[in-house]
Amino acid sequence: MSITKKFKSYFFRGLAVLVPTILTIWIILWGYGFIQENISIHINKGLVYLTAILQGLDWKKNPAVLKELGAFWVDGMGAMAGFIIALVAVCILGMILASVVGKTLWRVVEKFIMRTPFLRQIYPYVKQVTDFILTQEEKKKMFSQVVAVEYPRKGIWSMAMVTGSGLKKVAEHVEKECVTVLIPSSPTPFTGYVVTVPTDEIIELDMTIEEALRFAVSGGVIAPKNNQFAAIQKAESKKKNNT
Repeated sequence: MSITKKFKSYFFRGLAVLVPTILTIWIILWGYGFIQENISIHINKGLVYLTAILQGLDWKKNPAVLKELGAFWVDGMGAMAGFIIALVAVCILGMILASVVGKTLWRVVEKFIMRTPFLRQIYPYVKQVTDFILTQEEKKKMFSQVVAVEYPRKGIWSMAMVTGSGLKKVAEHVEKECVTVLIPSSPTPFTGYVVTVPTDEIIELDMTIEEALRFAVSGGVIAPKNNQFAAIQKAESKKKNNT
């Protein structure tokens, strides 16, 4: 192997290791910065006033007091307090909404939102997306199984996810049991084609929903190890031929 090929091989190998790590760190830092700039800072400002009240300080007569406290709570080490309080508050809210009383109260809130002219046009669609991304139960309910179907023509197989039972009229027409599947597009698996196919014309794949989504997003590059048999065979055959 020439020096150029070695350099190219080592360079891309290094990128393969560094890029996922750098992107992961960047996403975490971006999320932390977003929360700090939009949520935590308001909590920290509230802590400034709360500290002044507890210490009996009159900030109206002496505004410099707020500036001194802000140097710690907003710009100093105390800035982390707002971030931690925000995380704890979200966890507490989740615990409350998981209870029977919390669910009942939230249904009342959602009914109010759905009756509000402007909000009801936006809220249901945003909720569907966030429920799918953040809620495991929603994924299980929407996508029950990963399969392969012959689409867009015979001989070409596409990965799909079962979303429900087939349309009744279609099943009666073909006189077979059918299922409805979503064939995700790449690299945005949340869009795609919904088709109804007979159950005897699908192949059940040994993949989880998360693995299927990664497979679609990466354009087929990231495949589960137990589904890489054909690619491994081809690579081994090519290696034997070269030797």
